[in-house]
Amino acid sequence: MKSDRNHPGIYVPPPFIYASVFLLAILIQWKLPIDDAILHEMPVKVIGVLIILIAIFFFLFRSLKQFFRTKNTVVTIMPASSLQTTGIYSLTRNPMYVGMTMIYLGLTCLIGNWWNVILSPVLLIIVQEYVIKREEKYLVQRFGQQYLDYKLNVRRWL
Repeated sequence: MKSDRNHPGIYVPPPFIYASVFLLAILIQWKLPIDDAILHEMPVKVIGVLIILIAIFFFLFRSLKQFFRTKNTVVTIMPASSLQTTGIYSLTRNPMYVGMTMIYLGLTCLIGNWWNVILSPVLLIIVQEYVIKREEKYLVQRFGQQYLDYKLNVRRWL
């Protein structure tokens, strides 16, 4: 059944999903604490900062810059004006989600909460099933064989 809508149909912005799961983990830690002493060691904090910096400069900055340069939209209820296949998009089909996942994990290292680690697979399943698969279905509808060829050559995550 072909959809008449000209957007992926993702009504909850992905950054909100990441933030919600992150905050839920903090709330769970408050109610059901897990000993997190090892996560408060300085090497873990340094790793967290490095992960965040890599995410910002190598994934988020490059992908957003490319979207703005090509006058495409990051709003998931708006139609895509072009298919991104070059630059960072030649390494991963979802650099923004890779970047947000890395920031989630980097912040987890900084605040030291095992619940964030425990909930990270749940977060990735939500992002993949609710966001990425809908975007992929829309991109096949919008760009056809061009997207299918791209999909064959570039991995979903990394």
